[in-house]
Amino acid sequence: MIEVELRGLDVFGHHGATDEERAAGQTFLYDIRLIVSDAALSDRLEDAVDYEEVASCVRALSDARQFALLEPLAAAVADEIIQRFDVARVRVRVRKPSVRPAGLEVEWSAATVERSR
Repeated sequence: MIEVELRGLDVFGHHGATDEERAAGQTFLYDIRLIVSDAALSDRLEDAVDYEEVASCVRALSDARQFALLEPLAAAVADEIIQRFDVARVRVRVRKPSVRPAGLEVEWSAATVERSR
């Protein structure tokens, strides 16, 4: 098995717990780890999972739906990837870099979901 990663996929989305967050939108960072078969060792794109298509899938899902919380957003992305691509396992972390909880300094908040076939 092979691990393929996309780190820091920058996607603007209208997700958030408040109406204001959803209306204004904000940047979300996606870290995606795919476990794929050794078929990609053929060195042919058609035998591999095309990470550009994975990135497009994430953007399309983010554009199509709104989520109040990071947890269901991460789960929806993981579920979509498992359904659309030939992967054995996917791990999706969605980071929200603009979080500022009650005066605390936090680099980012995140939710992580893992799905397997």
